[in-house]
Amino acid sequence: MSETTSLFGALKRILKSQGLTYRDLAKSLKLSEPSVKRMFSSKRMTIDRLMEIGKLLGFTLSELAQEAAAEQPRIQTLTLEQEKFLVADTRLLLTAVCVLNHLSMANIVQTYQLSEQECLQYLLQLDRLRLIDLFPGNRIRIAISRDFDWLPHGPIKAFFRAQGQDDFLMSSFENPGESMMFVHGMLSETAFSQLQTEIQRLRKRFDELHDESIQIAFDHKYGASLLLATRKSWEPAAFMKLRRTVPQKKNGPAPT
Repeated sequence: MSETTSLFGALKRILKSQGLTYRDLAKSLKLSEPSVKRMFSSKRMTIDRLMEIGKLLGFTLSELAQEAAAEQPRIQTLTLEQEKFLVADTRLLLTAVCVLNHLSMANIVQTYQLSEQECLQYLLQLDRLRLIDLFPGNRIRIAISRDFDWLPHGPIKAFFRAQGQDDFLMSSFENPGESMMFVHGMLSETAFSQLQTEIQRLRKRFDELHDESIQIAFDHKYGASLLLATRKSWEPAAFMKLRRTVPQKKNGPAPT
């Protein structure tokens, strides 16, 4: 779907949501209804006309652009083959993670040992994978949905478990900006389900804060990582060795 098609689709959707017809719009613009219909069918109008229509509908140009972006089809996950392709080249994977965190090409080259030419080649590969749209001037637009995630048991998550999980947990978590809590208890099935819901809510809030920080200058923000994990029917191996029988489902009492 082209950007023009998305924009006119957004205009039609807004008109419909406000209960307005082409006739209503024509009257407000002091045009004939056929003229308005031709504008929408040909998908051609001047910026001034677009601003005029936006004002009538209560939208700025930037807000119309946001509405149009919502019309664009966005991917929710990659295929297994695409993830394998990313993992096969650490620099390509690094570039993907950077752009998904809204770093520009200049930010990436400034931070990592990549030349502009190398970075551009990786960005072109990500464009072909449909993770991003690369525009003139090396402008990047992320082409994934808000609920995008790597495959549950795919190569990307396996990479980060193997390459990053142990390193992440090696910290004492006593430095400024670090925290870690480990809790253990006995929960019913209902309580455990409620806990999972709360974790998803926290994950969503993390994403919201990430989005709110996009407009902050690159030099005034830093990478933040959040590790959330729950396990059913688990206890330390040292405790498990002392059990009379190995439990099939239920866990032991919480350690004091």
